Amino acid sequence: MEADVAQAHNEQEDGGMDAECLQVARTKMIQPTSLKDPKLEKLKEALVDWINRTLKEEHIVVRSLDEDLYDGLVLHHLLGRLADVHLPLEEIARSSSAQIRKLEAVMEELDKRLDQPHTKWDVSSIHKKNLLATLHLLVAMVRHFQPELKLPTGVKVQVALVEVSGKGIRSDVQTEVLTEESDSENVSRTDGDANRVEQLLKMEAHKVALVKQFSDGVILLLLIGQLEGFFIPLCDFSLTPVDHAQMLHNVSLALSLLTHLGLHVSIQAGDVVTQDVAATLKVLFALFNKHARQEEKMAAISI
Repeated sequence: MEADVAQAHNEQEDGGMDAECLQVARTKMIQPTSLKDPKLEKLKEALVDWINRTLKEEHIVVRSLDEDLYDGLVLHHLLGRLADVHLPLEEIARSSSAQIRKLEAVMEELDKRLDQPHTKWDVSSIHKKNLLATLHLLVAMVRHFQPELKLPTGVKVQVALVEVSGKGIRSDVQTEVLTEESDSENVSRTDGDANRVEQLLKMEAHKVALVKQFSDGVILLLLIGQLEGFFIPLCDFSLTPVDHAQMLHNVSLALSLLTHLGLHVSIQAGDVVTQDVAATLKVLFALFNKHARQEEKMAAISI
């Protein structure tokens, strides 16, 4: 389980501050049903095998991803093997404080090299044996250092997100993507979506102009939260953006949420902010398509 206490910014443009944002404790954990998913089991096995093959000459054997990586020893050796970075750290860190110091040094070097925002893991979550964070970190390492290694594709887990704030406790269940679908799994869907977007672009100008309402990211974020059934803290985005930077932050957050939900839209946040019609339609259609398919499945089940 991962607990991350985030402090709100001391200042905002309007000088105000939402009381709910003063302190928000977030806890994330994989749902027990997802832990039994065969795809997740295969991913864990593939990562354990990769670590053991990489560290074979150093006689290090990993059996459990969450239990064997929390003290920094394995990550320290992986850093040396994969990045040729050899930090002058003690081999065995026995105390909790020593383990955290070791993890901080190792993960600082790793984060310099991994080509993605490091919001899915941190020192605290790894040290607390958070399986979700550990999996995200290891997948990112494989993608960066050994991209030719084939990991199981399309691995998704149901994640329980619990937020504790001054207004009480809120819990939601979200889908989080660990590995993307393969090109063959995506190609037919992508082609079909592209054709539909092209059809939307042929609409009359006054209809297409409606999508420009999403350029500041506010309605887009509220729409995502409404459709997916979770709450986005007001301190995480600007409800009344007044400049390009705030709009860009809002849209970037929206695209990040879509990625966590398994929707990978190949656009830049700046395209939506600058009111690029095609880019905005791609985002909206991805959301529409996801929920239309869910409704079709529910209808089929009820029949």
